[in-house]
Amino acid sequence: MEMRAIRKMSDDELRAQVGSLRRTLFDLRTQAVTEKIQDTSQYGSIRRDIARLLTEGTARRGNGPVAGKAGSR
Repeated sequence: MEMRAIRKMSDDELRAQVGSLRRTLFDLRTQAVTEKIQDTSQYGSIRRDIARLLTEGTARRGNGPVAGKAGSR
């Protein structure tokens, strides 16, 4: 999934896509227990897509990291 496509999504679409990908990841884990999975690289790509979606959602809310705040008291 490309960032261009993610940025075009609405907030509701982002949440729905995250839910869908989490369900897919759960199904893959379940499948791994019950049968042999052909393409194990799906785990990583799905996890990265979820991270991209969550990062975009955080950036939209304005809760991104603030420079200079990490070491200040």
